[in-house]
Amino acid sequence: MATSSKPTAPVDPEVVLAHKFPEVSFDYDERDVALYALGVGACGDDAVDEKELHFVYHRDGQPHIKVLPTFVSLFPNKNNNGLGFVDVPGLNFDASLLLHGQQYIEIYRPIPSYASVVNRVKVAGLQDKGKATVLELETTTSLKESGEILCMNRSTIYLRGAGGFSDSSRPYSYATYPANQVSRISIPNSAPSAVYDDQTKQSQALLYRLSGDYNPLHSDPDIALLAGSFCRFTRPILHGLCTLGFAARAVIKSFCNGEPTAVKSIFGRFLLHVYPGETLSTEMWLDGQKVHYQTKVKERNRAVLSGYVLLQHIPSSL
Repeated sequence: MATSSKPTAPVDPEVVLAHKFPEVSFDYDERDVALYALGVGACGDDAVDEKELHFVYHRDGQPHIKVLPTFVSLFPNKNNNGLGFVDVPGLNFDASLLLHGQQYIEIYRPIPSYASVVNRVKVAGLQDKGKATVLELETTTSLKESGEILCMNRSTIYLRGAGGFSDSSRPYSYATYPANQVSRISIPNSAPSAVYDDQTKQSQALLYRLSGDYNPLHSDPDIALLAGSFCRFTRPILHGLCTLGFAARAVIKSFCNGEPTAVKSIFGRFLLHVYPGETLSTEMWLDGQKVHYQTKVKERNRAVLSGYVLLQHIPSSL
């Protein structure tokens, strides 16, 4: 992705799809895992929470701390220097108009608390929406030594003002996966099976950014006000993936007895910004092995995130 302030040329889909991303190798350890867990609110209200202490501490002699499945949402940052976008030839857009629209995560095996891994990235989707281009980047992460695939992230990014590069009668659309692979979000009309409230801290975004998402929109008040000319931000906002981490924690705590390996896949659609210090209220509906959820900001009664978590199995207690 280009970082110029204005689009200088139309999107060239052939150039975009021909681009070969370099592989990126990196290591992480238990400090990274624990810092991430704290960044998405683990033990935030109770430092000895029996369902969350194992995310940050070797409780009861466990040899390794456990890993929240959304920890892997950090992995694509290794390809973009933590600024939220990577350079893709053939894409020219105003970086200030970029929006992270959706995130889909698949977990293929329990996430180790430390590892050497390799990211492989490809363009999984490209769509001309007229006034915007929708870009989907798929990051597959493997263990470096064995080559075993650990997880996959699919990030959907909206590039406002960068569309209109195809025939309006036949808008350009490209995808490498079936259209129904990620199910449509369906929020039931019934009362939720569970509701979990979590108040974020005023410093939540500053803590979360230490895990590698350095976009100044989440820390610099001047940048936030500048972005606010488009999005009406009055101060730095919480990272969308941080909100996703809060929602996934709510599901794991409510339906998995705090066991992160119960999660198979996660999908989230970002609807609205969150200001650090606001209360996240996650409503959840159990439907077979799928937990539908909707997260609202309690103070404004506005939905900010919706999606689902697919479980490996339903605990016997449910």
